[in-house]
Amino acid sequence: MAPERRGWWQSPWTALGALALGAVCGFALNPSGPIAGTVPGFVSGTLATADLVASIFLRLLKMLVAPLVLFSLVAGVASIADPRRLGRLGARTFAYYMVTSLLAVLTGLVLVNLIGPGRGARLQMAEHPGTLPGGAIGLREMIVGLVPDNIFGALARLDMLPIITFSLLLGFALTRLDPERRNVLTRLFDAGFHLFTRLALMVLSLLPIAVFALILRVAARAELRVFGDLALYVLTVALALVIHAVITLPIVARLAAGVRPVRWAGAIAPALLTAFSTSSSSATLPVTLETAEERGGVGNRTASFVLPLGATINMDGTALYECVATIFLAQYYASSAGYELTLTRQLIVVVTALLASIGAAGIPSAGLVMMTIILTALDLPLEGALLLLAVDRPLDMMRTTVNVWSDSIGAALMHRLEEGAPPVPRVSDA
Repeated sequence: MAPERRGWWQSPWTALGALALGAVCGFALNPSGPIAGTVPGFVSGTLATADLVASIFLRLLKMLVAPLVLFSLVAGVASIADPRRLGRLGARTFAYYMVTSLLAVLTGLVLVNLIGPGRGARLQMAEHPGTLPGGAIGLREMIVGLVPDNIFGALARLDMLPIITFSLLLGFALTRLDPERRNVLTRLFDAGFHLFTRLALMVLSLLPIAVFALILRVAARAELRVFGDLALYVLTVALALVIHAVITLPIVARLAAGVRPVRWAGAIAPALLTAFSTSSSSATLPVTLETAEERGGVGNRTASFVLPLGATINMDGTALYECVATIFLAQYYASSAGYELTLTRQLIVVVTALLASIGAAGIPSAGLVMMTIILTALDLPLEGALLLLAVDRPLDMMRTTVNVWSDSIGAALMHRLEEGAPPVPRVSDA
């Protein structure tokens, strides 16, 4: 299937324009700005309108979360767990993708706790102390909470962990049906996923307006330091992505796949450059397939199975980013609103980011939808996701490149396991 054509709202210039315009207008409306003292009624009315626009957009996002999770996970599990496809190669590929995604999430978790970009941040969110759940939850409660006692109640309350558990079990049970019923239900859930993806595209087309409104009200109520705090967050995510890309994955490439990381990177460089420029694993897939086979020496049978599957469920960079972003917001609310960022809640972030990444691909701006899933699981406001999206473009380019880099190493590893020898790249070391 051809990749979804990118809408005008996904252009980096549109995002940067909305961010810049919102910041300029917001600082003009700041209490210390030129307008506040002369026309206070205009300022209050403008801020109220910005609050309304941002609130409506966040409610639209929240409306999408439960059905998207349900349909995407059921459709994803039904496709990868098809008994005709999930043989030895499929099982090994799925295991590799889960392990590297887990390593990525743990890298992000360690780094965001060491740097602590959200501790002491002044983001000027609308939430006030006392509006956030303050009680700690234990490991036992988290494990019990994975299993829904009433799936309809969980869907209504947006209890994400039980919804994810139910969706995974439902998708697996679907593959156990006889072929006739399985095919009917698989098509049904796949159609439902595409339906809600289309609805997500409609909602996300309003993204520049929502970013403008949120940045305006943040800038109008904050000092310049808010952008310094966001810069520290961006550096934390970027550093974690670099560590995973130049340390963790090359170790896997050398020890498990048997290829020299620098030589392998040279072989698939066209795919990495395409991923960086398009910020889309799906749009990069044809280039990834061609470079892995023609330049990397991966067999067609292995590449044609491993790489499309990776573009669907292997989201190392995205899962890492979601972990850092969520912990950053939790650190902010811990210092400003008394939120308890316990070890158990951080474990929830790891589990949710790992599981939600299975169904995150294929949705433009999937990072925003995925982050709302994790924030909802932690009982945190969704407003922060929109604020972080305003500075997301360079991180989106980096994490997509990491996703494709991980996919290509997975293809090299599976080739070695299937053929008994690592692939031989057809490019020079230079």
